[in-house]
Amino acid sequence: MEHIIILDHPLIQHKISMLRDKRTGTNEFRSLIGEIAMLMGYEALRDLPMEDVEIETPIETCMTPMLSGKKLAVVPILRAGLGMVNGILSLVPSAKVGHIGLYRDEVTHEPHEYFCKLPSPIEQRTIVVTDPMLATGGSAVAAIDFIKKHGGRNIKFMCIIAAPEGLERLSAAHPDIQIYIGHLDRCLNANAYICPGLGDAGDRIFGTK
Repeated sequence: MEHIIILDHPLIQHKISMLRDKRTGTNEFRSLIGEIAMLMGYEALRDLPMEDVEIETPIETCMTPMLSGKKLAVVPILRAGLGMVNGILSLVPSAKVGHIGLYRDEVTHEPHEYFCKLPSPIEQRTIVVTDPMLATGGSAVAAIDFIKKHGGRNIKFMCIIAAPEGLERLSAAHPDIQIYIGHLDRCLNANAYICPGLGDAGDRIFGTK
């Protein structure tokens, strides 16, 4: 499926392996998340719209391409998605940042919204939704539902690790978006954790339990 892109770059795979290691501490884990997001963003943003502008070099005046249109919007799914924002901002410092807050019901594993704040006008922006883990797919589907309700159209979803179950659910619910994945893992376990995965990304990014 052409709207699903698995980024198998050696640097991304190497850094994901470091993330998986339970001995990797909070500071290193947080840095790796940002580095992977930057590498993934480099690939995911290769179709950003361009326009020729006039620039005066030390030699002469010329027409040369620059990003066009409204600025990129990065929308992390709170809280783990926050860890990926700075990696993308390092590529596009002028990007606007929104936030979507979801919590997962411990029994049903279904997401519930508690916060949504998006840059305006959202319908004119390329939107990158970030969440390190795509597990059941419930949070990603709900977040993109909310963005579409607010008028968002050009949407990319970026995750570092995905389970087949979550990828299938997200792809079926939103076949019009591009999905960028660092690694497709084996399955979900009975507690809806990705296997082999890397544990709870939010806890490991922020040093909480």
